[in-house]
Amino acid sequence: MTQPSLPSERGAEVGRRIGVGLMYGLWKPRVLGAWRVPASGPVILAVNHSHNIDGPMVMGVAPRPTHFLIKKEAFVGPLDAFLTGIGQLKVDRAAADRTAIAQALGVLAAGGVLGIFPEGTRGEGDFASLRAGLSYFAVRSGAPIVPVAVLGSSERPGRLIKGLPPLRSRVDVVFGDPFDAIEGARSSDTGGGGRRAGGSGRRTRAALDEATERIRKQLTSHLENARRLTGR
Repeated sequence: MTQPSLPSERGAEVGRRIGVGLMYGLWKPRVLGAWRVPASGPVILAVNHSHNIDGPMVMGVAPRPTHFLIKKEAFVGPLDAFLTGIGQLKVDRAAADRTAIAQALGVLAAGGVLGIFPEGTRGEGDFASLRAGLSYFAVRSGAPIVPVAVLGSSERPGRLIKGLPPLRSRVDVVFGDPFDAIEGARSSDTGGGGRRAGGSGRRTRAALDEATERIRKQLTSHLENARRLTGR
C-alpha cells in the first residue's frame, strides 16, 4: 500500500505566519508559557475547543509550525486547497480514517508538531469528555503532550460579526508543561537534546484507557490553573 504523503512543514510555517498577522491584527492575544513547548522533536498540542478561532489562534501564536487534525467538513471549496497548502490534516470523524492516522503519525515520526482537539468537536472547552484519538497518538508515537488552554474566545459575540469574538478583545492562550501519556514513559534520546517518536509499545485497550484518564486529569488541571492565572 502506498504511504500517504506528509503535510508540508513549509506550508505549516506559512500558515503560522498568516495566523500571526490575522490573530494579532483582529484580536489581542496574550500568550503565556509558549517557552514550555519543546524547541525540537515530536510534540502533541492538546487544545480545548469552544470556538472556531481556537485552532487558528494556536496556529498563529505557537512557537513552532503546527499541523492540526481538522474535520473534513471544513475542507470545502477554496478552503480545501488552502488548508492542505498550509499543512493541515483532513480527518473523517465518522470512521477510522487510516490516511489521517498515518499522516498524523508521520508528522510525529518526522519530529513535527501535531495539534489535536481531544474533545473531538467544539463544546464547552473544558476537557470533560475526551476521545481516544489523543491517547492513541501519544502512546503510539511516544511524543510528549503539551496542554493548551484558549480562554476568552467564546465569552461574548462581537457586535460586527456575531460569530466571532469582539474585535480587539483579549484572548488568552496558556501553554502548560509537557507530560507523557503513560506515567514513567520516556522516549528515546536523539542525542541532540530533542525527543524522537518511539512509543512505549503498550497499545492494549487497558493501556489506552489508562493513558486517556491520565491525560484527562492533566488537561483538566492545566485548564484550572490557566483560569486562575488569567482570572477567566
